Amino acid sequence: MAPDELRSLAETWLADDPDPATRAELTRLIDGLPGTAAELSDRFAGPLTFGTAGLRGRLRAGPNGMNLAVVTRAAAGLVTWLAEQGGEGPLVIGYDARHGSREFAEQTARVATGAGREALLMPGTLPTPVLAYAVRALDAVAGVMVTASHNPPQDNGYKVYLGRGLGGPAGDGAQIVPPADAGIEAAIRAVGPLSEVPLGGPGTLIEDKTIEGYARSAAATLSEGGPRDLAIAYTPMHGVGGGTFRAAFAAAGFPAPAVVAEQAEPDPEFPTVAFPNPEEPGAMALLLALAQGTGADLAIANDPDADRCAVAVPTAGGGWRPLRGDELGVLLGDYLIRRGVPGTYATTIVSSQLLGRLCAARGVPYAETLTGFKWIVRAAEDLAYGYEEALGYCVAPSLVRDKDGITAALTVAELAAGLKAEGRTLADRLDELAAEFGVHATDQLSVRVDDLAEIGVAMRRARSAPPATLLGAPVATTDDTANNVLTFRTESARAVIRPSGTEPKLKAYLEVVEPTGEGDLTAARTRAASSLVTLRQEIAAALGV
Repeated sequence: MAPDELRSLAETWLADDPDPATRAELTRLIDGLPGTAAELSDRFAGPLTFGTAGLRGRLRAGPNGMNLAVVTRAAAGLVTWLAEQGGEGPLVIGYDARHGSREFAEQTARVATGAGREALLMPGTLPTPVLAYAVRALDAVAGVMVTASHNPPQDNGYKVYLGRGLGGPAGDGAQIVPPADAGIEAAIRAVGPLSEVPLGGPGTLIEDKTIEGYARSAAATLSEGGPRDLAIAYTPMHGVGGGTFRAAFAAAGFPAPAVVAEQAEPDPEFPTVAFPNPEEPGAMALLLALAQGTGADLAIANDPDADRCAVAVPTAGGGWRPLRGDELGVLLGDYLIRRGVPGTYATTIVSSQLLGRLCAARGVPYAETLTGFKWIVRAAEDLAYGYEEALGYCVAPSLVRDKDGITAALTVAELAAGLKAEGRTLADRLDELAAEFGVHATDQLSVRVDDLAEIGVAMRRARSAPPATLLGAPVATTDDTANNVLTFRTESARAVIRPSGTEPKLKAYLEVVEPTGEGDLTAARTRAASSLVTLRQEIAAALGV
């Protein structure tokens, strides 16, 4: 784009930007032309689009960033679309502790009230599951959560939930799905000058009894009078989950957890971790040190908005091992089935195949969906449980129709406490499942890119020259779906490849199944681990990464 064209676009945006800080930022870039042309081009390459449940991007001026102008336009489009659907009831708004979150939430409330819609605003920084709970508890037409979940500090986002009949039979209180996302995006594009968007009052603060109601209801999902003797180490990872986590665990009757002091309070800079995601290498280091030092039975981490849950367990050698998302996923599903929780159990096409095999063996309904909780929670109206390998678990769909790191933590704690009372551990239960169904070992090849075009190049390479064999066995089936998901299968191995929906990453989800033979689990796991290393290399070669 020519500098003169860039200048014209930027000046037009500048005249409509309601935030002095981003106006000053954009003015500096305009004044720096032509030297700043590349940066301005990136900011005006196009608007942020509704992806996984809403908007997510870097905090910066311009249409291709998260800022007050973009949020004002998004809020105006959303409330217009809600009115067009005939949706009735308040708009519930929550926010985390990231840079800009409170301002974006308050602006959303002003846009909603300016349009004549009642706005109910969370009284402070709270987890995403509390917002999802409030959409249903307060009979809201929709909910907005300002968060970028586990993204880096420079990001923020705008997640939308639908309520009051707008989410579909299984989706009230769930994240948006097509065609609602396209409809909202079209309404956003139709918003005129921001100076013409009417702004009303600040909305009404949600009463503490609703927040307390979430903690009590979360605790009530457990078995009454069950074992509670469990020493827990916990971190909210500089996020907003700590207070709600402690309140829910107290209401359930668990001892107070030991909390990582350096990560106990919200901090938008996330100073102790490279990425505030429990999946990232080293992110749980302080938690594992605390667990080791306090003699904990279980270590639990939430991501910064507490919709994900990570768990680590002590090892025979005296150390600690984080469970993979699929391991915790099948443990929770198995536990709920054994508790007799009725309904359909669901996971995604990129998660382990073990849950499906467990459900088949137990005679329990099972469903498989595309990635993302917006699909998982719509797998069935009678959903009992859903999970995805990326540490997301829905153990109480009637309470929160989304992934919920607090209720997941409560459930795994109850499971661990029950096993402890029997002299057993989570690792023992995993061994029992492996002995019954074989070792289902999973791993992930994750490639972070600076240029999203690199992802397209890798996907085209894998499609044009797919592997003929994996682990020495012929590829039996190759699935290439319209959702840009590529799957290669052999009798004992599987690789599912897709771009991330929330981060600039290409992901390959790897699984090998190793029979336990005569019951030597250690040998089977060793073989599976070796096979995963080889499979990872083969898929990396196929992608050219």
